[in-house]
Amino acid sequence: MSVVSSVLVPYTSYLRVYEPLAAFAEPERSHWARYARREDLPTAQDELRRSLADLTSTPPVGVPVHESGDAFVTELDGVVCVCPWRTRLRGWLALEEWEGMFPANVLDALLPAVVRGQAVADHERWQRLHPDARPWIRTTVWQVPVRWFVLFRDEEREWKCAAAGEDGAAPVLRYRTPMVEARRRLARALRTLRGHVPEGPLTEGLVDVGRWLEEFHPRSLVELDYGGLVHALSAERLAGDRSAADVAEGLAALRDGDSEGAGVAYARLADRWRAVRDLQFTN
Repeated sequence: MSVVSSVLVPYTSYLRVYEPLAAFAEPERSHWARYARREDLPTAQDELRRSLADLTSTPPVGVPVHESGDAFVTELDGVVCVCPWRTRLRGWLALEEWEGMFPANVLDALLPAVVRGQAVADHERWQRLHPDARPWIRTTVWQVPVRWFVLFRDEEREWKCAAAGEDGAAPVLRYRTPMVEARRRLARALRTLRGHVPEGPLTEGLVDVGRWLEEFHPRSLVELDYGGLVHALSAERLAGDRSAADVAEGLAALRDGDSEGAGVAYARLADRWRAVRDLQFTN
């Protein structure tokens, strides 16, 4: 096993969209059709290990030179759907976020200014040729945003705890739902929030997610994956995590005019995720 492959998975969660092959124009459609028939499809950890390998090289590679030709593959009602990695595009977008999160000296320590400058120039040139490009995957660290849970219901929750001694297995906690359901729930949540609470970060976040979802085929599949967070939390905590149910309960209470019930559900959710975020400061 290489050094990179043994690195503990960073504590990142993911919101992904899998589109049917019909959503892609040729020749990309044929590429994904052939790709989906492979027996050795890579996993999320494979994608992460490749990125870590780039960052540990000398000099570090902040953004891949070439776009990834890989994707995650699944089926929805017998239809093959793919979620392209688009690692290069996501790398550029992540660098933009970094600029607003860290002071210059910290950024220079993470990634030299000359490397960041070249990445920005490359992105600007690429963006002029691809003005409508968007990623199929959104990520965040040490949390799952409340707005993501709005898209799902508790009965769509999939929890798999790795059995003791099961070679190479990892626990999995995820939600999956058809795009039409995700859009419907988001629209209903927005109506509820706008009718009962002042405009704020949650409403703005939902609007942003809604605009993103509108970019995809209506027969797509939407997935929320706890990703690396399953390595930070105990099996007991993961098994008891019903965050989507808490969000649904809070919104239902708001619609019924029960502000106290909504507050209880939100407090339960906030306490759970505050405890998760606090783990990043432990050693």
